[in-house]
Amino acid sequence: MGFHPLGVAYPWDAVAPLRGRALLHPDGLVDLSIGTPVDPTPDVVRRALADASDAHGYPMVAGTTQLRTAVADFFARRRGVPGLSPEAVLPTIGSKELVALLPSQLGLGPGDVVVVPTAAYPTYEVGARLAGAEVLASDDPAEWAGREEVALVWVNSPANPTGEVLGVDALAAVVAAAREVDAVVASDECYAQLPWTAPWTDAVADGGGVPCILDERVSGGDHTGLLAVYSLSKQSNLAGYRAAFAAGDAALVDQLLQQRRHLGMMLPWPVQQAMAAALADDAHVTEQVERYRARRETLLPALVAAGFEVDHSEAGLYLWVRPGDALRARLAVDGGDGEVVDAPETDDAPEAPCWPVMRLLAEHGILAGPGVFYGPAAAGHVRISLTATDERVAAAASRLAAWS
Repeated sequence: MGFHPLGVAYPWDAVAPLRGRALLHPDGLVDLSIGTPVDPTPDVVRRALADASDAHGYPMVAGTTQLRTAVADFFARRRGVPGLSPEAVLPTIGSKELVALLPSQLGLGPGDVVVVPTAAYPTYEVGARLAGAEVLASDDPAEWAGREEVALVWVNSPANPTGEVLGVDALAAVVAAAREVDAVVASDECYAQLPWTAPWTDAVADGGGVPCILDERVSGGDHTGLLAVYSLSKQSNLAGYRAAFAAGDAALVDQLLQQRRHLGMMLPWPVQQAMAAALADDAHVTEQVERYRARRETLLPALVAAGFEVDHSEAGLYLWVRPGDALRARLAVDGGDGEVVDAPETDDAPEAPCWPVMRLLAEHGILAGPGVFYGPAAAGHVRISLTATDERVAAAASRLAAWS
């Protein structure tokens, strides 16, 4: 018998019928659903990987000194966190495995509470359930401040799926409330190099940029109980490398490291070398950010003209949209144009409002992400990814213009 910690199968399987419908479009599918990079891995990274291909020995779970130093330098240069010790850095095999396993690695279980955002990447909850802990969905630390059972608080800024950025004051309030109950704060920041609006586009050297949980203005200069989780999948097109890391509280990092040494959770040595090269090269990141900026500037006005409202979306790889009044009225009348594909069965629950929008998009050959996958608070939205080629993004904009 299969074990599903949330009582359901992997949610994206429910989108398969809509993918089939979208594939019938005469001009083919435009896949704006899962945010998997489509652009080339930078040459500087590929050369470093090839040069390290004679990897006959076991890699170190802790990572090479070169890699950990490169991470520390990256935090100083791009995240406004100088002075991070290389010993406070932990390479991970992608960020998802750490997100899923962190509650278990912290020893959480029945009676412990993990706080997650109300609209959130599902793996935060999956990891808590796997450990046997309870989950509290909350965006306001006042809702859980003083609760001794709170053991882990997940922050995601810029957020997936909403693209919302939390400022210094909001992050500092989370840290203060967590420290009152001795809870760990884990901050998923993998979209931090993809800001689109002020003040997040201001230079890091001038105190701008997307704030990091380790920023002195947030942490008070003390990283105790804090962990920043980061991935190179987005900014460097390294999703296939599973190249990620965590950094922060050196004692907490060491606790995780010792467990991972027993578990054999080693990041391959060639990948470690490639990561160090990627972290040292800002030029390719700037180039990739500009690609996504151009795609965003194509999609956003097309979505608005087609009747969507865009919420948050000030950073990251997605546009977080819901139908405006006119589009809602259209959906209420006919559920979308042409053939209607049924939404997944939901037993006793009513259909989430995102599914008619998903069907309408699929009828025009566009596949998006259902907001309901990210929690009940997100059920009225759909997530539109920027991770398609320029040609496919232009095709999506053209189809949106045709219906509007």
